[in-house]
Amino acid sequence: MENTTSKAGEVLDRFLARADKVAPYDRDTSLYAEGLGLDSLETAELSSMLEDDLGTDPFSVGIMAQTVGELLDFYEA
Repeated sequence: MENTTSKAGEVLDRFLARADKVAPYDRDTSLYAEGLGLDSLETAELSSMLEDDLGTDPFSVGIMAQTVGELLDFYEA
């Protein structure tokens, strides 16, 4: 896993550990398919965790993040 220091990165790391999706990733890693392999239920769970911890999430405002970097960029903007 990438050493993330942002709050969004910490939530992502916590979600991946909880979902037993421990795999190396970087900003270019896809959230889906051959990347982290998230399915729709896992995406909803990640979305919920992000909203609980950070007050919003990109999926609920219509931003369909496809990569780890796009997800993290939403919170850095």
